[in-house]
Amino acid sequence: MILRTGVDLIEIERLRATIDRHGNRFLQRVFTPIELQLCAMRTESLAVRFAAKEATAKALGTGIWRSGIGWTDIEVQRNLETGEPLLKLHSAAQRQAERLGLTTWSISLSHGRSEALAFVVAIG
Repeated sequence: MILRTGVDLIEIERLRATIDRHGNRFLQRVFTPIELQLCAMRTESLAVRFAAKEATAKALGTGIWRSGIGWTDIEVQRNLETGEPLLKLHSAAQRQAERLGLTTWSISLSHGRSEALAFVVAIG
């Protein structure tokens, strides 16, 4: 059995400042259309997804852009029945997971007023 983990913590205000500075260009580079729709421009929701992307990249043993993994190759969706977050990998992120033999993912997201936290576990 293979077990990989990743965790990331981000300051929500830092992401808010980046969005204010770079606007749609930043948002479209980092988030998928599904994520943008789910978040409805709530900075806390965007921040926790940003942290989830970083945590997932750590579990994959790479950073964003290493091995060709882009921000939108990692997508955080939501189970519409239960509300739980779901991790979807695309393109280079999916290929890296396959190379590592990772088949099952669990993700936990949390945020307060000032920080957002994501914890990712991958099993193969």
